[in-house]
Amino acid sequence: MSNPTKKILVVDDEIKIIEVVKSFLESKGFLVFSAKNGRKAMEVFEKENISMVLLDLMLPELSGEEVCRMIRKKSKVPIIMLTAKAEEQDLLSGLGIGADDYITKPFSLKALLARMEAVLRRSGDDLQLTHQKKSFLEGDLTIDLDSRIICKNSIEIKLTPNEYRILTTLIKYPNKVFTRDELITSAFDSDFDGFDRTIDSHIKNIRQKIESDPKNPVYVKTVHGIGYKFGGE
Repeated sequence: MSNPTKKILVVDDEIKIIEVVKSFLESKGFLVFSAKNGRKAMEVFEKENISMVLLDLMLPELSGEEVCRMIRKKSKVPIIMLTAKAEEQDLLSGLGIGADDYITKPFSLKALLARMEAVLRRSGDDLQLTHQKKSFLEGDLTIDLDSRIICKNSIEIKLTPNEYRILTTLIKYPNKVFTRDELITSAFDSDFDGFDRTIDSHIKNIRQKIESDPKNPVYVKTVHGIGYKFGGE
């Protein structure tokens, strides 16, 4: 049985999908809120302490992409896209705006639950790097692995759960060069279900948030022909 305190926001303009998903998740112990359009979704999100958002991309009033961007400006709550688009580039675009994962329609409820539980595990996992505070380049970047707070020039930045796990994995093994597959294995174990190129999308997002010059990164470095490494130490 899932933790009953977990509040899930289901956002979809198809009432049948909302009803079926809501009934199923409530039977698993979740507290479920719903919205049929983007504007209502933001109203619910602002009012409730949401643990996860299941977000359809094709929404009236505010698109799913707009909702995702608005949420990401203020929260790192896990977001799973519900999408009828199966093309790789469309999915990469969704991850590029801050979504943590995706599931394509039509989907089974068991598959949805498995995807949710994997993302929730990732969002609550600190890779056993607790009780540590790291500082790089004379305080330019600081990471408190106990409180999961990351600051750039003393200003807190928000990483998604996936971005956090990738960055802390790189930090945990300084100077190790990770291939995409190795990074997937080390950061996500069996929880990752996507293209290896999604790692590139997450890396790009991380650089935009922690690098002074994302095109010339000093923290998350590319080792051409191999993969990525952490250069902060």
